[in-house]
Amino acid sequence: MNQKIPNTFALDVYANQVETVETVEQLMQVWKTNTDSQPIMIIGQGSNTLFTENFAGTIIVNRIKGLTITETPTHWHLKVGAGEYWHDLVANTINQNIPGLENLGLIPGCVGSAPIQNIGAYGIEFQKVADYVELLEFATGKIIRITDGQYGYRESIFKQKYANGYAVVYVGITLPKQWSPVLTYGELRNFDTERVTPKMIFDKVCEIRRSKLPDPNVLGNGGSFFKNPVVDKKFADKLLEKYPTMPIYPQTNDQIKLAAGWLIDQCGLKGYQIGGAAVHQQQALVLVNKDNATAQDVVALARYIINAVLQKFSVHLSPEIRFMGATGEIDVDKFL
Repeated sequence: MNQKIPNTFALDVYANQVETVETVEQLMQVWKTNTDSQPIMIIGQGSNTLFTENFAGTIIVNRIKGLTITETPTHWHLKVGAGEYWHDLVANTINQNIPGLENLGLIPGCVGSAPIQNIGAYGIEFQKVADYVELLEFATGKIIRITDGQYGYRESIFKQKYANGYAVVYVGITLPKQWSPVLTYGELRNFDTERVTPKMIFDKVCEIRRSKLPDPNVLGNGGSFFKNPVVDKKFADKLLEKYPTMPIYPQTNDQIKLAAGWLIDQCGLKGYQIGGAAVHQQQALVLVNKDNATAQDVVALARYIINAVLQKFSVHLSPEIRFMGATGEIDVDKFL
């Protein structure tokens, strides 16, 4: 174990080997060289990921870059390298007066992770702008194009059918020229629909996120740690009787999304610390590496939070963060 794995939690976790690739050909070559003898895993920025122990194999860091923009009379079409930073892409489109991604500013990670996680914020999920995803199929060396990502809440076909033996290399995004703002969340509701611009929304989203969320370069973290739980309306109504100020977000099929950060905050856990890991003071949804935390500290803190919320609200929290063990991804709900 001699090479440190890049990760935004800033944890001291190591792999036998860490290789950075910048082309599809390099990616294929490194995979061929390593795959027979040991586990292999591909990461982007190492955000949204918790390595629970050292990795007994090779980590490939995907840095396949590139942005091609074409247009039709009605849409812009973007083809983006999986190794591009997501926020840089959003900022770039806004600067070029191409709206549609403004609500998704400052989400950590690389473009390749966006379809895998079906990232989302402020009323928009990746699936709304998804066109296709190009995967490198290691068994054949061919690139295959998937147009139906079977997206769900932080879920996709790329976590299921295409989880092993494939790598996201390019992502296709389509943005309509007929733009309409999405102002359904938080402070965005204060904007005037007629006057608001994509840049105004982008700037506000970045301002809100910077005020609440710690910069991983300053304070190690993996972004939002838990998914917002979805419960049925009857159960949500019972909770509302007891907690009338509880934020709720109605979904389809009589389902209600709850705010995980609010639930954790109500348990009095902002600032709560186990070892070097702590619940962030400004946003309870984020766990931070406050003082040379180990992966075990973060896991213990996550377990403590899940139990506290379950006891108080009878609501089970599931991590949004993906847990990685010595040989690959761990089923996080079984692990915790």
